Amino acid sequence: MSTQSSIQVGVANGLVRIRVEGKGSFQNSASLKDFAKEMLARGHREFVVDLGACPLMDSTFMGTLAGIALKLKGCGEMGSIHVVNLNERNQGLLCNLGLDQLLRVECTDFSGADSLLPSSFLPAAGSDKLDQAQTMLEAHEAVVTANPENEAKFKDVLEFLRSDIAARQ
Repeated sequence: MSTQSSIQVGVANGLVRIRVEGKGSFQNSASLKDFAKEMLARGHREFVVDLGACPLMDSTFMGTLAGIALKLKGCGEMGSIHVVNLNERNQGLLCNLGLDQLLRVECTDFSGADSLLPSSFLPAAGSDKLDQAQTMLEAHEAVVTANPENEAKFKDVLEFLRSDIAARQ
């Protein structure tokens, strides 16, 4: 089994389509965050994240999804992120962090998936450790913002990341 992962993206009829193949992790979160930021700046408000080929996610990736959803809410317009085709493990991870209250989690196939094939791949993560640490910090802060009960779960991670960033600046 390959350890490589990729994120394919595309836009059709105003719907932003994201397909994760392989693990959703800190290694591909920065590219996803940057892509979503650009799509939001262009006025897109509907996102579909297909996790059918994603066996698991880490907390940074889940926090990145939460961060996108929080930015959507901050836009003041109607918008949402549909997370579709989840396996039981990924559904459990999102529910355990309370992110199912922020994201529209749908375990069944997304209707229209075949008509919205992604058009390009997001670039792989760069090697800049400071940027990576900042992305990880933002993602974990989003998980806590989405559900304050997560603060106890990620207190040590947040402290470590803040210290790491301060040391690198």
